[in-house]
Formats: sequence, C-alpha cells, structure tokens
Amino acid sequence: MNLSGRQIVVTGAFGALGAKVSVGLRAAGASVACLGSSPASKAPESLADFILIGDADLGSATAATTAFHAAARRLGGLDGLVNIAGGFRWEKVEGGAIETWDRQYNVNLRTAVNSIQAALPLLRKEHGRIVNVGAAGALKAATGMGAYAASKAGVIKLTEALADELKDSGVCVNAVLPSTIDTPANRADMPDADFSRWVTPEQVADLIVFLLSDRASAITGASIPIVGRV
Repeated sequence: MNLSGRQIVVTGAFGALGAKVSVGLRAAGASVACLGSSPASKAPESLADFILIGDADLGSATAATTAFHAAARRLGGLDGLVNIAGGFRWEKVEGGAIETWDRQYNVNLRTAVNSIQAALPLLRKEHGRIVNVGAAGALKAATGMGAYAASKAGVIKLTEALADELKDSGVCVNAVLPSTIDTPANRADMPDADFSRWVTPEQVADLIVFLLSDRASAITGASIPIVGRV
C-alpha cells in the first residue's frame, strides 16, 4: 500500500480520526494537506509539520474552492481526497427540531459535495481516488440517530452516483462506514461502554490507505463497513 508521490487532501483533519488518517497517509509515503474548520493554530501536535489550512468553511462552495486551490498549490498537485469533515447529534424525532436535520445535512453531506466539486477540476484522473467517511448507522439507524443516519446515508448515495459518473475516468470513489470509533470524546460520552469492541482510528486509517492505493484499483462505488465487534 505504497502512496509515494501521491498528493492527498484530508478534510476534518484536525479531529481525532482526521489526524490519525493524515499520519497514516504520510507513513505510506503520501504528501498530505490537512483542512480544518478551526484555525491552523488549533491543529493537533501530531500535524505540526504538515501542510495546514485552517478556517476552511466547507459548507460554502466558494470557501471550499479557495481551500482546495491553496492545498493543491502547496502540494504541487492533487491525487486524492479523503472526506472526514462532519459531526454527530443525538436527538429523537419526537420533540426534536427540524434544524437538527438541516445541521446534520450541512455538516455531513453538503461539506462532502462542496469538497468533491472543488477537488475534481484539480484531481489527476490517473490513479485518482476519493474516499468518503460515512457511518455504519446509515445502514441501520437506532433511536436518536435519525438525522445523523439520514445525512450519512446521503454520503453512501453520493459515493455510488459519483463512482458511476467517473467510472470511465480512472477515478475510484468509495466510502468507509465506521461504527463507534475509539476516541477520547466517545469514551467521555459513553464511559460505561466496552471500548475494546470499538473500531480504532488506526484501523479506519488503514482501510482508507488501502482504498487510496493502486491495490484497490478494481474497487469503486463500494461502501465498506468497519465496525469492530459492536
């Protein structure tokens, strides 16, 4: 799974998963530009010597285009995109707010569409790769996960549609569908859970590295669950 010479942009890179994925991509030989919604000064220490582009409002098509042009310029090109930017909100339908559905759509699906549309004109089609991070909950939602799961189901359908659109170009488009990821925030929110059953950020990163590699050239339009033992 050698990514030497590949230039990859990671959105949501300042979060727990995004940082691990960025580090994993570099370990595989890629050059990585890390996009985050917060200032670059707030990036994790593990990204200190990466290309950092902060204050990236990927909910805005104009801002996304600006951020991706800056990333491609600093990388010297663009071979791949990993869409991690997103967020989670637990809220029941009964008594919930329609604004929650709008918010989840905006942070989980709109950001992915804007990022893809900004990246495609810059993407080298040979060996081009796009990996979207969905959620296992999009396949079977539970109580309180309606808005989140619906937005992540949209990521799956976006992945399928784009893969078909680009199938003659050489670009592969896939999604990964993690269950609960073992992060400090999730441990704090669910202190009584069995953390050993959760999938780790490193395991998700390994799958993403594979999908970006030449060894995955026959895989496109797939949404791959990675759920640990939950």
